[in-house]
Amino acid sequence: MNLFTVAKRSPMVLPLACLAALAIVFLSEHSFERANSTIDEMAAIAKLKVTTGLLLVGMLDAETGERGYLLTADKTYLEPYLQGLKDSEEAMQVLSLEYGRDSSFRALLAHINELQLAKKQVLAQTIAWAAEGRPEQALALVKGGAGKAQMDLLRADIAELLQLETARFARQRDQLKLILTVSRIGLAALCASSLLALFLYLRQALILKQQTSDSRQTLQEDRDQLQDEAGISTLMLTDLTKHLLTAREDERGRLARDLHDELGALLTSAKLDAARIKSRLSNMVPGAPEALERLAHLVGTLNASIALGRHIIEDLRPSTLNNLGLVPTLEILVRDFAEAKGLQSHCDLSPVELASGAEIIVYRVVQEAVTNISKYAQAQQIWLEMQQVDGLVTLSVRDDGIGFDSEAVPRSTYGLLGMRMRVEAEGGQLLVSSKPGQGTLIQISLPAHAVPPASSRPG
Repeated sequence: MNLFTVAKRSPMVLPLACLAALAIVFLSEHSFERANSTIDEMAAIAKLKVTTGLLLVGMLDAETGERGYLLTADKTYLEPYLQGLKDSEEAMQVLSLEYGRDSSFRALLAHINELQLAKKQVLAQTIAWAAEGRPEQALALVKGGAGKAQMDLLRADIAELLQLETARFARQRDQLKLILTVSRIGLAALCASSLLALFLYLRQALILKQQTSDSRQTLQEDRDQLQDEAGISTLMLTDLTKHLLTAREDERGRLARDLHDELGALLTSAKLDAARIKSRLSNMVPGAPEALERLAHLVGTLNASIALGRHIIEDLRPSTLNNLGLVPTLEILVRDFAEAKGLQSHCDLSPVELASGAEIIVYRVVQEAVTNISKYAQAQQIWLEMQQVDGLVTLSVRDDGIGFDSEAVPRSTYGLLGMRMRVEAEGGQLLVSSKPGQGTLIQISLPAHAVPPASSRPG
């Protein structure tokens, strides 16, 4: 079942699937953007916390360098002093830029900045007195506790700033958890909805499949029933065709016998009477030439009528078939046809075992074939072959005429249709093979039958 079939059977499936996919993508992207933004905020807060720590560390480094210089008068302690002041100033600048617009941080930053400046002034004053050679005044200033009070206040303010930053970081973390939770719940809900929709669709598909299977089974049963009925009808039609063909051949035989026995006898009697009258008239009345001429014409007409009757009788039921057998009858038929049409005939006929009804069918097929050759083929030669192999009698009639397209034979070709019906009614098969310019081959196959003894065959 492809996508087109699904969309055709369930027009809402494809839009709903696209909508679910878009919802999942939108929720995922939205959650990602919010989570990414929150993570950036948390990273910035963490960086500011580090900067806040650097502010305190820088002031402590400066104070440590100042104490070392006062105690030892070694100027190497001025390097950490100066670096500490620089680090604390840079940290204060960063904090002022980040928190200067936030009212919750503005007052605290201003107080830290004041304490930082005051502490820096005290440190600078002690360094200056020590450099001027007045270390006692510098130590007195340190022992006075002014610098310690400023550092304690600075530590307290920085601790408060760190608490505010920690609270802000916690809020961002909680927001991130909320974003992830909402995204998780939303994706789970969408997946559950998709699974439910898929379940409903599969259920509907199974129902449709079962209905289709039931319909297919019903159609198959109807088809089987129709085939059975068609087979019975075909068998009945075949039996009817065979019966009609047999009845026609029987009727032809009866007409041939009647014509031979009655009409032939009448014509022969009339001919004999006309001959006697002519003989007596010529003896009794020598001077009646006109009457003798009329009698001669009458005898000729009777002879022609007798010949016509014999021809009609042979067409209705060839007497040679009963008297001489199938092979001589076919040879005579083809030879007479070839002589009448000026063709060359080639016969290769082997004795076969066929029932009387099958023999007349073979004769009629050959008769129809030579008639078609005479009308349409424009042939110069004709070949007739017959043999029996493994209980099957095969006969073929072939010519070298103009041929035709055997696959485009119209239904109105009743000659070929009649041949096929005759052969199939006897349980055989007929094959017609022809191409334009390559002649025509008509081949029939019939099951062989044991021929009854001559004493038991009908006369």
